[in-house]
Amino acid sequence: MYSPNTPSSLDANLPRHIAIVMDGNGRWAKARGLERLKGHYEGAEALKRTIQAAVELGIQYLTVYAFSTENWHRPEEEVKGLMVLLRHHLETGLDELIEKNIQLKFIGFYDRIEPDLKKSIDKAVNKTAHNTGLVLCIAFNYGARAEIVEAARQVSEKVKKGELILEDLNEKIFAEHFLTQGLPDPDLFIRTSGVYRLSNYLLWQMAYTEMIFLDTQWPDFKKEDLINAISEYQQRERRFGKISA
Repeated sequence: MYSPNTPSSLDANLPRHIAIVMDGNGRWAKARGLERLKGHYEGAEALKRTIQAAVELGIQYLTVYAFSTENWHRPEEEVKGLMVLLRHHLETGLDELIEKNIQLKFIGFYDRIEPDLKKSIDKAVNKTAHNTGLVLCIAFNYGARAEIVEAARQVSEKVKKGELILEDLNEKIFAEHFLTQGLPDPDLFIRTSGVYRLSNYLLWQMAYTEMIFLDTQWPDFKKEDLINAISEYQQRERRFGKISA
């Protein structure tokens, strides 16, 4: 159901699933003479605005890239700060997620994540599992290449055990072993901060996703930016390898 505040021009052909790379927190902070962590804290506020906007616009799925498998190579202080930030919002924002009927999911690998943070993640996911509104998916300690390799490993094990016949393997069965199992492929991809790359994010799932790159730094991202991206998406023709009608 759409909010009464939804622009009428967006009512038709909304993207079902939007995936976002929330880029530019560090550069936003540096430009203001602030520590990088301040940029991440402001980025968390931008995420809150985006979640609320997605709810108001009637978006069904929102997936955001919060921490990649490569981000462990960042300075130790920054990594620790990001873990603290996630834990804080999981603990303080859970009631609001429940109130707004938002279902929380996490995709990523639990290795290297501290047990107390893992516990907070599991609690939030379980507490919101029966919500029926927006599905908010946090990609945390996620890497698409690692995801594909893990899926291949699982398929190989099933073939080895006789649980799967190799000749029966197809794209649908293979994708069922991804961390995104149960989620539709993204219709719209948005990356902020003027960077034009995917950064190991949902490589399989975004084979036919419409992509929009914005110069806006993530902490400055607002509802209007999301609406503009959706408006541009709606003007594109999605052919999925076919020709125009």
